[in-house]
Amino acid sequence: MSFPDILLEDEFLVAFDKPAGLPVAPGRSEKARATLMGLTRGRFGQSLANVHRLDTEASGVVLCARTKAALDHLSGQFQSKSVRKVHLALVAMGLPGDAPHPGAPGRDPSGSLPLEFTVDLALGEDEANPGRVHVFRKRGGKPATTEFRVLESFGRFAWLECRPLTGRMHQVRAHLAAVGAPVLNDPLYGNPGSVLRLSELKRGYKGRDVEKPLISRLALHAGTLGFAHPQTLGAVEVTAPLPREFEVALKYLRKFGGPLKATRLPA
Repeated sequence: MSFPDILLEDEFLVAFDKPAGLPVAPGRSEKARATLMGLTRGRFGQSLANVHRLDTEASGVVLCARTKAALDHLSGQFQSKSVRKVHLALVAMGLPGDAPHPGAPGRDPSGSLPLEFTVDLALGEDEANPGRVHVFRKRGGKPATTEFRVLESFGRFAWLECRPLTGRMHQVRAHLAAVGAPVLNDPLYGNPGSVLRLSELKRGYKGRDVEKPLISRLALHAGTLGFAHPQTLGAVEVTAPLPREFEVALKYLRKFGGPLKATRLPA
């Protein structure tokens, strides 16, 4: 695998644009698999440490520290929830099994998501399905809160800004599934029957026999990370460019957006 793009680098930290499919660090049963840290420590040394994690299937900003002091300072910001995290997700709705979880925000009468909503549902390990989490409605789990904003709506698809205020495993994915709007192509929390193809958007499309989905990976991207620099204490914001697949899919959704044409919200 090629070396990941560097978004920001100085003597205290490095921020990478992690590609989808690359784990940040090895899991319990993935010791021989390529990882972000395995690839990058060869260049930056064994002292390089990841400050946080990002789902293997997702892409986007991953922050690493180059010194112990920087690691302690940056980790403290994550623990105090002062880091600004903005993820972008394309979600799919309207298939059987996508009903909102009790306690989660509902839909309006048309079936659309609220323009802005917050999911405050505890999450914990799913003991029956290792590697997954599930929602705890009353007791159990750990507190988890995510703020969402619908940037554009395309019928049964929507383009969302996601701001996780806590850092639980699979938090954005589990919370979106809980409101009945799972991330497109989510193998753990999504609906396998939901696929985004150009033929479903464009009338008279002639390439059905050899057609591939517009997005074939998890449609979740960690777009922006904001924090205080561990040395200067100045505000830093790191942004990872939108993957090409996402740009293409959004272009076609905006052009052939289905029965409900694209609706953009003001920035």
